[in-house]
Amino acid sequence: MTTATPSHPYVGMWETADGRIRHQLLPNGRYDEARGRRESSYQGRYEVSGDHIEYWDDTGFTADGDFVDGVLYHAGMVLYRKP
Repeated sequence: MTTATPSHPYVGMWETADGRIRHQLLPNGRYDEARGRRESSYQGRYEVSGDHIEYWDDTGFTADGDFVDGVLYHAGMVLYRKP
């Protein structure tokens, strides 16, 4: 697996259609997840391998997801790239 770089196509903001859940994938391999009005609900690191992403939050929780046709499918959620 590789950590994303600033030019990696998946770096940036991803959010659900209603904007309630937002994932900021940072170029240094860290992420920041906001839920509703609560910013930084979860933070941790991530690695991307092809179109697959693995998350490890700072509390030890792990999750994963897949990018398919420009959409991130993660833990039963569908997140879209925010311009």
